Order: sequence, then C-alpha cells, then structure tokens
Amino acid sequence: MTIDRRPMDLDAYVERTQNGPCFVCAFLDGNPDYSHEKVFEDEDHVALLDRWPTLPGKVLVAPKAHIEHVVRDLDEAAYSRLMLFVREIALAVESVYPCERTYLYSLGSQQGNAHLHWHIAGLPSGVPYPQQQFHALMTENGVLSPPPDEAAQTAARLREAVDARGVLTRDDHL
Repeated sequence: MTIDRRPMDLDAYVERTQNGPCFVCAFLDGNPDYSHEKVFEDEDHVALLDRWPTLPGKVLVAPKAHIEHVVRDLDEAAYSRLMLFVREIALAVESVYPCERTYLYSLGSQQGNAHLHWHIAGLPSGVPYPQQQFHALMTENGVLSPPPDEAAQTAARLREAVDARGVLTRDDHL
C-alpha cells in the first residue's frame, strides 16, 4: 500500500507553532485560523482531526485546560481520565480505519506546541516496513490533504464510532 502525500511547508509550520497562539486554545476559542474538524469532546477533553495528517483518520486528543506536562501537571485521576479518553478515541479510529498497528504518542515542547496533546494514528495494513513507524508519522515525509467534505465525513464517522461504544459522554454543545 502506498500513501499519497504532498510536501508540507515545514518552515511555515515551525513559524506558526513557535510564534502563533497555542493551537489547542485557539481552536477551543473558535479562532478560524486554527480550525480543525472536531471528532468528540467531553467536559475536560477534545479530540480533533489532525490538520496535517500523515495517516488516514489521524486524530489529536488534548485536555481543554492548557496543560503542558503530561506527568507533572496531571494528578493520577486526571491522567487516568485523559488516557481513557485517548483509548476510546483510538478504538474509534481502529473501527473506522482498520489498521495493523495504532500509534499513540505525545509531542510538543516548551518551544512550540506546548499544550499537551496525544496523536492517534492507525497504520494501514500493507504499508511496507521501511515506510512504517517514524517514517509514517513524520511530516517531513509529506502529509495527506483530504478535502474539507471528506474531513467532515471522517469526523462524523469517528463520532458515530465513539457513540456506538457508549463509554464516553459528549458535551451537549458539540
């Protein structure tokens, strides 16, 4: 299987992450320059489609509060709730995009993308081994560019999959 990617303007991305507002907070505030397709949210967390996905159906999950350190800034209960949310969204991704492996990882730093967020990326079956793992996740190797209607449909399908599991309760304003 070959994943059709386009080059990403990494210089513009770095500029945006280091000098723009926090992308999660800007998204939650409704800033149109930081729009994403919302997949699901509860009182404390939000899941949204990655704006620059490297794999189909790639989702980001973040606490709504501006948290920067996954282990220092969350007590055990908050950490457990976040990880349950991540798990449920990952299971939804797997049900919509059957995959050989689901990658879960958290990136960012104090220099850019400081708001804690998890990446959920399902590796489709048949991707040659040299194109898996870090290669499959790095924007330096290109990104997918689904049209807006396709992204909206993906978000809707993922919402349905989360709802079908019945574990998470979404906010009424979604």
